[in-house]
Amino acid sequence: MKTHYRNCNICEALCGLEIEYEGDKIHSIKGDKNDPFSRGHICPKAIALQDFYEDKDRLRHPVKKTKKGFVEISWEEAYEIVTTKIKGIQAKYGNDSVATYLGNPNAHMFANQIFLPFFLRSLKTKNRYSASSVDQLPHHVASKFMFGHVLVLPVPDIDRTDYMLIIGGNPLVSNGSMMTAPDVAKRIRAIQERGGKIVVVDPRNTETAKKADQHIFIKPETDALLLLAMINVLFVENKITLNHLDDKVEGLEKIKALTKKYTPEFSSQITGIPADTIRNLALEMANAKSAVCYSRMGASTQSFGGLCLWLTNVFNILNGNFDKEGGAMFPMPAFDPALMSSKKGQTERPMEYSRVRKLPRFYGEFPVATLADEIETEGEGQIKALFTIAGNPILSTPNGTRLEKAIKKLECLVSIDIYINETNQYADVILPAASGLEIPQFDIAFNNLAIRNTAKYSAALFQPKGNVKPDWEIIAALTEKIGGHSLQGNTPEKVLEMGLMMGRYKEEGLNLENLKSNIHGLDLGAMNPCLDQRIQTNNGKIHLAHKLYEEDLKRLDKQFSEPTNDFPFQLIGRRILRQHNTWTHNSQRLSKGRNDCTLQMNPTDAKGLNIEVKEIVRVNSRVGSVEVEVGLTDDLMIGVVSLPQGFGSRKATNMSHAASRSGVSINDLTDEFRLDELTGNAALNGVGVSVEKI
Repeated sequence: MKTHYRNCNICEALCGLEIEYEGDKIHSIKGDKNDPFSRGHICPKAIALQDFYEDKDRLRHPVKKTKKGFVEISWEEAYEIVTTKIKGIQAKYGNDSVATYLGNPNAHMFANQIFLPFFLRSLKTKNRYSASSVDQLPHHVASKFMFGHVLVLPVPDIDRTDYMLIIGGNPLVSNGSMMTAPDVAKRIRAIQERGGKIVVVDPRNTETAKKADQHIFIKPETDALLLLAMINVLFVENKITLNHLDDKVEGLEKIKALTKKYTPEFSSQITGIPADTIRNLALEMANAKSAVCYSRMGASTQSFGGLCLWLTNVFNILNGNFDKEGGAMFPMPAFDPALMSSKKGQTERPMEYSRVRKLPRFYGEFPVATLADEIETEGEGQIKALFTIAGNPILSTPNGTRLEKAIKKLECLVSIDIYINETNQYADVILPAASGLEIPQFDIAFNNLAIRNTAKYSAALFQPKGNVKPDWEIIAALTEKIGGHSLQGNTPEKVLEMGLMMGRYKEEGLNLENLKSNIHGLDLGAMNPCLDQRIQTNNGKIHLAHKLYEEDLKRLDKQFSEPTNDFPFQLIGRRILRQHNTWTHNSQRLSKGRNDCTLQMNPTDAKGLNIEVKEIVRVNSRVGSVEVEVGLTDDLMIGVVSLPQGFGSRKATNMSHAASRSGVSINDLTDEFRLDELTGNAALNGVGVSVEKI
């Protein structure tokens, strides 16, 4: 029996694992008590790493599509087919006729993050899409305009704060989305034990809200009005405190003018939160020794996500709790992606917009909500071919039914994945990748969001099983064969070593050899005030106000003064602890137990429709309908219903557990035309629906 240590790379929490194995057989996966960050904590998802490695449904060799289905081919033939098809399509229709879609797992694989930029540049196409625009784009856009770089992202200093306001987040289930924080439950309990307070604002009384000191119901999509009113209170009550940022902030008077009319009384009429509650919330945070506002999925994936994340930063800054212990702070990762792609001193580039719907391009990509438009609409720049890399957009993006029809029209679909899934079942070629335990592991993305600075490297536990390759080797080969750019001699470890030597801890002797010798990981310390080192605006100051946000406030006012929703209920998503997005449904052990894919609704709403618990109902939206079992709970506001994110399956895949277990897809109801116009992020929450008894 041997023991291997690594981090779990399924969600953002970076929990340390202790894996006992013999040969190529895993005997147990437990939490690593010696990991300085997670301290022995893991959630149920960790066992999926074993399921992925052993799964009989895994794709073990390259395949191509034929009239009789997929057939096994060699790597040489697979590369030849892909290269010939892609080059031919670009020669005929232009470079932009090829598009790419990157799924969520790419953020959890450091080698992909290192090699994908080379591949994307080699295709010479501007048509790039990813899961970011159905999740977190408002965070990045706020950082771009306020701090000068999309990857300079503030996170809550949860371990030292005295007051934490959570808007639209459920970190007990998500493990701290856009806030890498293993064992959130213990960390939240620690806030309370030291006399602090936790407040959750959400249309649903979430798992986190049940552990908080206070839960406040809010109508979906009105969070920006709450934040505007709280900022208004700071000005009216003379509670503006900048502390050491006094000469680092510009635009204060503009913010005062913009928020003047959004009094607690004004916002109360729309949010459903009493004015006194709004006022007390702002003053409690202003008077706390330290406080932080954390806004997440409910605030990000809505029609005003851009405003919400901008106002969250503004509130933390004006409240005196930014770049300060116990407030919103910047991590200092060992491998710093913002440092590796510095924007400091660069002038702001003109905005770019998508071809069909003129949606903004941020973070190097267009909103995935317009991908179907770009495939279906004829003309120069029409997408004729698509690469999906560790992605399943038919299940994970708005109006999956329409996107499925569009994808069927492509002249070529190429996928890099470990499974045949609902999207790549239509692929011409699927290139099979190694699974999590078959590749080395170091985290780039989530150390940049971690509430404590740590670093850990782990070699691959097993050799890849079957005729599969690590993603980065496939990406490097395609980069050379299609784009003519050789990456020979480069390995993820070499680039990682270079990044560590350029990083903040080089003077302390941090290098790859050092990481390899510390199998449990290294604790690099708590976050410290470091704005001067992180900010990348041209003048080195925080830009509180930007014309795009000022203009978007007009849209906010218009939206709520002229409601146009013809549906009586608002649909919101919810996370499930034992699942993660669309890519853990084939874990047999995670799929056991109760049916989590139910429509939750308030008993009062159900009574009005004569609906009983566990009945099957039809849920309708503008784009489609689903039939699903009902669960009744007082945890939902009246007028609000909830389905889990990430569920659903289309038949004709080889994922046996997913096909029998996963339930309906919320994205058969979400609307590709409902998005945050400022950032282009999909508005998955607040979708108008009707519910009818069958």
